Amino acid sequence: MQTFVVLGSILMAIGVIIGAFGAHMLKSRLEPDKLKVYEVGVQYHITHALGLIGVGILADHYPDSSMITAAGWLMFAGIVLFSGSLYVLSVAKARLLGPVTPLGGLCLIIGWVLLALGVL
Repeated sequence: MQTFVVLGSILMAIGVIIGAFGAHMLKSRLEPDKLKVYEVGVQYHITHALGLIGVGILADHYPDSSMITAAGWLMFAGIVLFSGSLYVLSVAKARLLGPVTPLGGLCLIIGWVLLALGVL
């Protein structure tokens, strides 16, 4: 589905920008453990943005699979919740977002499972 390819591509561009920002602007400003949290957010962001592009390609090959569509939306939500919360947690003292991170991770996991089931 074209929507997921476009979303994935935009999220890839944002991931590269956020990664470069962390490497150049935050490296000297964050404590090493906070920088590591930020880098994990970037790693999952970019990996799952590529996954979202894959979902879009597979959705065209399996147009009747609602599981693949659900997988795409869960991956999108997972990127926003998981990586987004890690970005905020690493640069701000927003402890309230702590529980959001595992929820985002769960979205990513379920998204991958639904993608596999949708192809099967």
